[in-house]
Amino acid sequence: MSSTDRFREVVPVDELEREGRVQTTVDGRSLALFHHEGEVRVVDNRCPHMGFPLSEGSVEDGVLTCHWHHARFELSCGDTFDPWADDVRTFPVEVREGSVYVDPHPEPDEPPAEHWAARLEDGMEQNLRLVVAKSAIGLVDAGVSADEITERGVRFGARYRESGWGSGLTILAAMRNVLPDLRDEDRKRALYQGLVHVGDDCAGEPPRFDQEPFDTDDVSFARLKEWFRENVEVRDSDGAERVLRTAIANGADDARLAEMLAAAATDHRYLDTGHTLDFVNKACEALDRIGWEHADDVLPSLVDGLATAARAEETSSWRQPVDLAATLEETFADLDSLVAEGSESHWSVPDDFTETLLSDDPETVVSALEDAIRAGASVDELAGEVAFAAATRVARFATVNEFSDWNTVHHTFTYANAVHQLARRTESSDLYRGVFDAAVNVYLDRFLNTPPAPLPDPASDSDADPEAHLDALLGTFDAEGEVNEAGARAAHFLDCGGEMSVLRERLGEALLREDAGFHTYQALEAGFAQADLREDPEEVRTLLVAVARYLGAHFPTRREREQTFTIAARLQRGEKLHVDGGNRDGTEGGA
Repeated sequence: MSSTDRFREVVPVDELEREGRVQTTVDGRSLALFHHEGEVRVVDNRCPHMGFPLSEGSVEDGVLTCHWHHARFELSCGDTFDPWADDVRTFPVEVREGSVYVDPHPEPDEPPAEHWAARLEDGMEQNLRLVVAKSAIGLVDAGVSADEITERGVRFGARYRESGWGSGLTILAAMRNVLPDLRDEDRKRALYQGLVHVGDDCAGEPPRFDQEPFDTDDVSFARLKEWFRENVEVRDSDGAERVLRTAIANGADDARLAEMLAAAATDHRYLDTGHTLDFVNKACEALDRIGWEHADDVLPSLVDGLATAARAEETSSWRQPVDLAATLEETFADLDSLVAEGSESHWSVPDDFTETLLSDDPETVVSALEDAIRAGASVDELAGEVAFAAATRVARFATVNEFSDWNTVHHTFTYANAVHQLARRTESSDLYRGVFDAAVNVYLDRFLNTPPAPLPDPASDSDADPEAHLDALLGTFDAEGEVNEAGARAAHFLDCGGEMSVLRERLGEALLREDAGFHTYQALEAGFAQADLREDPEEVRTLLVAVARYLGAHFPTRREREQTFTIAARLQRGEKLHVDGGNRDGTEGGA
């Protein structure tokens, strides 16, 4: 081939007229050339939907149709009629002295970051999984930061779901949190999984419409906090939203806003099996990533959930055979004096404190927490201990239970983690109530450890290659029911000197290839978050056993989302997904 300027000579005009279409490869790019209605048109031969060769499509009345999924494209500009497909790239063409010349490397019409940002919005709006996958990959490849990508997803989800913050946004926030633990190639997967769930959560939902803040800056934060709690108490979400927006407009910082939300979320017991407070925590963590200047866009999405949440004291399990709610009300009535009594003291964790929290006697549990507060235990300290006890329930979950019972121990653990994380953000004593709620649920979950699954014994082959245990761990996720084996392999990897960071990386890899459900994402992220806060290797071991067992109980899945991601990644890399011979230059064909 000869070269003139940026253009490459590809085919004689008369041959293209005679054939109607020609496929060729120029500088490694597969192109489809068409002669239609007296004009020469050139497009990328790979259908942007799933890579089928467009040279095998049909052209009629200026419309190019792919024969695989019937995506249609306006031939002269490449724009698609079908939003799920994406526009096909077109290439400048010139006819010179009887030959067709093509520029195979034209300047893009818009910067890649802008293109993929717009496509991401389209993908979430229309709940198009493949479009979201290509957009997430394209944005990362264009150098857009994970926080910018997360911001787009968070703001979209907070706006386009009338009922507010939900599982999709929680998954996105959780996946952003674990990005540092993942391999580079899995970070795109994590963003994709979070964004897909946001789109799915918003599908068919009307958007949210904002309430306005009060036109005043002359109300104290303490009064706004009380107003907010009162409105949530009577389930008035509109009034509560106006109060929250006023606090934001008046400059309340992240700690105070978290305090306001956490107070309302703990005025009643264990709202919506713990999801409500967990959503509060995840919204705050998302704002840590994308910037608290977006608080007015994000935090109001929590209000409806706070106002409408089911309250655990209204359930039989909290009232019969022991009136747990009444017991806690007595404690909470005396909470200020307990805190005052311990204000000058420094608490040390008793050696048997975890076993005490796992007691079969609720009075023992409540008394131990009260004694700890009298001895100076902070919310942060107590919340961490309760979170570990809750994780131990997961690590020792008996597989004789019904499968759905995994959700019960899971909810307690993720709730306890949310209390702990919020306690590290705000020093509000309101969160002691969350500690007691979590501890009571640890008590209520006791039968799910009957009999308790034993924690894995230390590896007998401590000098063995830890990679062997790691490979075996991933193998357990390919078969159903390998719960105990998954926990043992995770533990023995650490016992043999394996690095915790490597184990976390591989657990993340396993999660992201599955069609994981909401709780599975939560379980991994909460386990990682708690492990970050531990210095005791045995506690870290127990936490990662809990994560591995939970994943093992829920894998394998159909892995449909991974298939979509793989297709998108191969398209973005320009790989051939289909083979079709007959290229003019003799190279292997394909889309």
